[in-house]
Amino acid sequence: MKSALAAGMLVATLALAQSPPSHEHGFGDAQKWAHVFDDPQRDAWQKPHEVIQALALKPDATVADIGAGTGYFAARLASMLNAGRVYAVDLEPDMVKYLGERAQRDGLRNMVAVQGAADSPRLPQKVDLALLVDVYHHIDDRSRYFRGLRKSLAPGARVAIIDFRRDSPDGPPPAARVAPETVKGEMKKAGYVLVAEHAFLPRQYFLVFRGAYM
Repeated sequence: MKSALAAGMLVATLALAQSPPSHEHGFGDAQKWAHVFDDPQRDAWQKPHEVIQALALKPDATVADIGAGTGYFAARLASMLNAGRVYAVDLEPDMVKYLGERAQRDGLRNMVAVQGAADSPRLPQKVDLALLVDVYHHIDDRSRYFRGLRKSLAPGARVAIIDFRRDSPDGPPPAARVAPETVKGEMKKAGYVLVAEHAFLPRQYFLVFRGAYM
């Protein structure tokens, strides 16, 4: 009973605290949040390795993990993409500092911490994939954000969006969740087409888009 309660609290905290590209959220104590974001219990439902495998990235791919937090996905991506590069983007300066330190500590020379902004990830080069996990519902002006993001995407690049379903037993308050159908509509207006939809995550939808004219 206690383990189930702890797992539920973990999911709720992750959903609330995932550091997003939004000025409304601030998480200055990265060391504290690392215990939440990187808790091994998360692996059971987040399925990080399955997610990365589903993305079928080339070994030399350049990836942006937008709203990277403490590097849950960014570090895994950097470990798997030996010939590639991973930009771990976050809005919170302490998270960015932590990401840089984690890259040094774990010997991830291909993982680069990036200070993002509320309206732009501020990527230093074009990427082959932009990954947003539990971040989409935090972005204020999503149409403007994703139109702007296209400038940072290489030809043929994809945008992968993972977020909590409305029927998930955990996650942000129902009013804060964004249904996958809404995501598809908003991304279409921003100039993207849906190229893949994965259903193996138990609590989240997993949508992959590409620019309509890329």
